[in-house]
Amino acid sequence: MHPINTDRIFSIANSQEFEDMALQQFNFQYHSNSIYQGFCNYLDKSPSQVQKLMDIPFLPIEFFKSHNIVSTTQKPQAIFESSGTTQSSTSKHFVPDLLLYQESFLKGFSSFYGPVEDYCILALLPAYLERQGSSLVYMVNDLVERSQHPDSGFYLYDLAGLQQKLRALDKNGTKTLLIGVSFALLDLAEQFPMKLQNTIIMETGGMKGRRKELIREELHGILKEAFGVPSIHSEYGMTELLSQGYSKGNGIFETPPWMMVITRDTEDPLSLQAKGKTGGINIIDLANLYSCSFIATQDLGKTYLDGSFEVLGRFDSSDIRGCNLMVL
Repeated sequence: MHPINTDRIFSIANSQEFEDMALQQFNFQYHSNSIYQGFCNYLDKSPSQVQKLMDIPFLPIEFFKSHNIVSTTQKPQAIFESSGTTQSSTSKHFVPDLLLYQESFLKGFSSFYGPVEDYCILALLPAYLERQGSSLVYMVNDLVERSQHPDSGFYLYDLAGLQQKLRALDKNGTKTLLIGVSFALLDLAEQFPMKLQNTIIMETGGMKGRRKELIREELHGILKEAFGVPSIHSEYGMTELLSQGYSKGNGIFETPPWMMVITRDTEDPLSLQAKGKTGGINIIDLANLYSCSFIATQDLGKTYLDGSFEVLGRFDSSDIRGCNLMVL
């Protein structure tokens, strides 16, 4: 089968176009991805049984730890890998077309924040920089380079240098984005509180075992107080995806037009959940053409009528009911 014209993915304008594209991609990935096909067959969900968007099966994200989830014979240009304590507990995402990933994150970012060239981008991502194969580091590094600002760049543990840079940029009225992992932003907040007027603080989640986990309201409250900003922004992405959701405050995320979040019943992973009710987060990422566009994550959340969503936590490994039973 011929893959989909990728230009159409990023020009989706309404829900009908999204559904048409999703069904095309399901058909393509069913025939091109033997692991996904086996999973769908196990559920008796071949293309003849899938007539509408809500019929499409979502592959449990754990499959990325045990199988190569690919819908192409092309060699990967990159292999992104999740963090984990052992080799066997990491997810791997084989990406044959990095231009597709770049187009997705650039168009996604600019749809929420405008041109990347308008910003000085500072990155505080030590846990990600200290290992190979982080898709987040790849994305942020590309944004740093495209920003073309002489002060854009990564900071590992030089928090004193980072605070001096932030103060200088803010004083000059420079539009600045500081993107960081939660534990590192907390370290900065505790050691160098400062009042910022021209800076967006964006957390990417995760204590990575470095600090006690905090609920979002507590984390954002500490950061808002320390940096004098009205809200904390958030990025929602993962190794297994090629698209991101963004929140400009209150933990309510929005997605670009080629991405959709649906929730599933926590007791029955094959039943979808009503909007406004807590469920497991399922993601459709149409940019993920050469892998699997339909993924059941381990996150818990709620979706809302306007298409936005909220992340409320994660399943316990013992709580992922049904998903483990479906691992081939």
